[in-house]
Amino acid sequence: MAAVESLNTTSAVRARMSKQKSRDTGIEIALRKILHAAGYRYRVHRRPITGVRREADLVFGPARVAVFVDGCFWHGCPDHATWPKNNADFWRTKIETNRRRDADTDSRLHDAGWLSVRIWEHETAESAADRVITTVRDRRSKP
Repeated sequence: MAAVESLNTTSAVRARMSKQKSRDTGIEIALRKILHAAGYRYRVHRRPITGVRREADLVFGPARVAVFVDGCFWHGCPDHATWPKNNADFWRTKIETNRRRDADTDSRLHDAGWLSVRIWEHETAESAADRVITTVRDRRSKP
């Protein structure tokens, strides 16, 4: 019985994980406010291209830039990722699958003429906004 329990997530962990926001996180809101104040307009939580069931957090359609704000835990940040001890195999598989999906998304967008910008949740909104603004401005100025 103890072996089975160690493989299952506890109710406390399940409750904590279910409260994790997948949209409108603090960094997302702060980034959107800075970009909007700088005069940039975008779509929120949209699929950049049809046929791919993956949403970008911000989409700059005419510039073909898709911005993803990735959580350090869920997307395996090289600086801040942690590997849980409970259900270690499950979590390693989950996070590595997320990483592969992110790379696949970036590749599919690239093939369709889009550019992905990946922001880590630990980045400051100001530095993230600078990267997004530079990318969108550069893409807009190209013929």
